[in-house]
Amino acid sequence: MSDIDRPGSAGSARSHPAPAADDGETAQRWHRLVAEIGAATATPLTSALERIHTLITSGKIDRAGLRALRDEVEGARQAGMTGQQIARFASGRLRQSHERLQLADTLKSLLAHRHRETQSRGIVLKPALKAAEVIVDASLLFSLLNTVLDWALAHAQSNIEFAIDIKSWPQNARLTCRFAHRPADQAGENERAPEPAALESLTWRLLEQTAWTMGLPLDRRDDALHSLLTIEFPRTASDEIEGVTAMEIDEGFAPSTNSKPLAGSHVLVVSSRRDLRVQIRDALRSMGLVIDFVGSIDEASEFCRDGLPHAMIIESIQRGEKFAQLREEIGNEVPDFVFIEIIEEGNTFEMSGFSGSNVARVGRDVIESSLPSALMFELSKGL
Repeated sequence: MSDIDRPGSAGSARSHPAPAADDGETAQRWHRLVAEIGAATATPLTSALERIHTLITSGKIDRAGLRALRDEVEGARQAGMTGQQIARFASGRLRQSHERLQLADTLKSLLAHRHRETQSRGIVLKPALKAAEVIVDASLLFSLLNTVLDWALAHAQSNIEFAIDIKSWPQNARLTCRFAHRPADQAGENERAPEPAALESLTWRLLEQTAWTMGLPLDRRDDALHSLLTIEFPRTASDEIEGVTAMEIDEGFAPSTNSKPLAGSHVLVVSSRRDLRVQIRDALRSMGLVIDFVGSIDEASEFCRDGLPHAMIIESIQRGEKFAQLREEIGNEVPDFVFIEIIEEGNTFEMSGFSGSNVARVGRDVIESSLPSALMFELSKGL
């Protein structure tokens, strides 16, 4: 990693260029990263194991303990998946499909999608977004913006400010994210910026690696109270784009050729039957998704109270008035939210919008062959 500039003032600036392939620090950087992933996985699992031993001894666990156990296991799962994503992005084997995308529209859609989550945490989002068309891989931009918000939410004390503007020269789009990482009453006039480790979590490592993979320079400046992240987009669309040929740009939507273009996306499965859950889980196993299961619409509503997944897969027997109410409620917040119904019998896939329905459908007989493609298609429409 780059050295830290520590001037005598209370601030520090960190530039994060992509590491060179022959950089002598590369091996050491990966050693540190592996250690961080191990610690982030082992620490919550150790706590969970202690809680399970207590449960075995006493035979009892209260609601708070059960929730803590779930959070600990979830934390370990998230650390493992973050490590997998970092390794995938760093592999050098991703083939990116570059498209013209409206950066502001993409970010607005993301913030709307995660409004419940930010609201439940007491965080206010303050976007000031100018129109900017950038040339990037759609699925990687989706991952990058989600990771920026994940990182900011993990450290922000109150508000998170997002801004998009265009540099005067070169005329590149810039995305900035600014937030207070300390309460205002804890920042003294002579207090130095926090140690980098306080802000450089696994989520930050994923953010760095995603930006490097996309070829986007990023810069972070920390002072005693605030952190300011800036990501620059060298390929900002204009009538004449220097260094980019027409063959490199896909007009409109072009599915990414990445092996797991939507890795890290969150899917909620609503099914009361274990055999169907196993069938869906096995079909989606190779996509790198975060998958959660609930047994009823009431449980799904409770699950979505503090934050929405990116898609919901529901067995047909769960459809009814409660589902219609939940779908309407979510649709009012996120009009393009993905719903996929598993039809009990059938071997076809119907995309959303077919016959006027905003719910895609997949027959149970073809879950293994069609559900991954259906989910990829429906999620990609929102990128």
